[in-house]
Amino acid sequence: MKSFLNVQDLGDLDKALNEAALIREVRYMYDTLGKNKTLLMVFFNNNLRTRLSTQKAAMNLGMNVIVLDVNAGAWKLETERGVIMDGDKSEHLLEAIPVMGSYCDIIGIRSFAGLTDREYDYAETVYHQFEQYSGKPVFAMETATVHPLQAFADLITIKEAMMDDYFPISLKKPKVVLTWAPHPRALPQAVPNSFAQWMLEADRQGINMGIGQDKSGETYGIDFVITHPEGYELDPKFTQGARIEYDQRKAFEGADFIYAKNWSCPGVTHPEDYGKILHDYHTMMHWTVDAEHMSWTNNAHFMHCLPVRRGMIVTDDVIEAPTSLVIPEAANREISATVILKRILESL
Repeated sequence: MKSFLNVQDLGDLDKALNEAALIREVRYMYDTLGKNKTLLMVFFNNNLRTRLSTQKAAMNLGMNVIVLDVNAGAWKLETERGVIMDGDKSEHLLEAIPVMGSYCDIIGIRSFAGLTDREYDYAETVYHQFEQYSGKPVFAMETATVHPLQAFADLITIKEAMMDDYFPISLKKPKVVLTWAPHPRALPQAVPNSFAQWMLEADRQGINMGIGQDKSGETYGIDFVITHPEGYELDPKFTQGARIEYDQRKAFEGADFIYAKNWSCPGVTHPEDYGKILHDYHTMMHWTVDAEHMSWTNNAHFMHCLPVRRGMIVTDDVIEAPTSLVIPEAANREISATVILKRILESL
């Protein structure tokens, strides 16, 4: 694997989930695979889980790790062609990238959407420049439009929850709901895009999310629903095949997993609204996931990628409940990153 950006890059999800389960049980079974290999992690944005989990994953595989925080530890980088660099940016990414590539074997990129130019963001300009000019395998640690390491960890977490003793083994096809929630700032669509993409692919592949079941067609996969106010429709290239329900209560009914996340307007039908908050968040607090919302579900598990704004996205009682999976999700970021780095190392 030379690039990891979308779920299709991983291939057979059932095989990937089994690989993840094995690594989770025997964390250091491939601890010599990355000997004398170097991972360069390039951060254009702030982080916590991504840096810690990916660095730990590389260490699990015996790799050396270099971390570059572009905003704090490097020259300011220009990313666009054809500009006269007479401002505060001292180096162009097209020179910086091959230099970075000369110091490492694999590069991880974290670069958020600017939320001002939809065409630029959705072209994944920065990520593809690293693919083209670094000469090294590249993987996404969250980009303008996707966060595949998070979505892979989410899928692992759902699988594990269904295999736990307290979860009904008779449940074969879980209902998973992605719900929009209010936020005071405009956020990118990367996490919801990837979550939708991965849930839909798991359903398409008919992944067995439970245990002790005979494979029998439609009982496998995921029943996936997205709910949000009108105007927040995600790009169809990530959501094709999903059920869209504007009535949040109806979407929650019978749900087994609730994944809450805010995102700004994706600008699908109205590009001029791209990156905007369409409503004053004070008027949208009825979308916050609280105990009443969870009472509409099938005793659902609550999920969120973190960091989360309590009282905005979710209430304290929900995120602290025994059915909350936010900590296992974060822990599984190490596992998803280990699987991806292992596969890239095996392709070198």
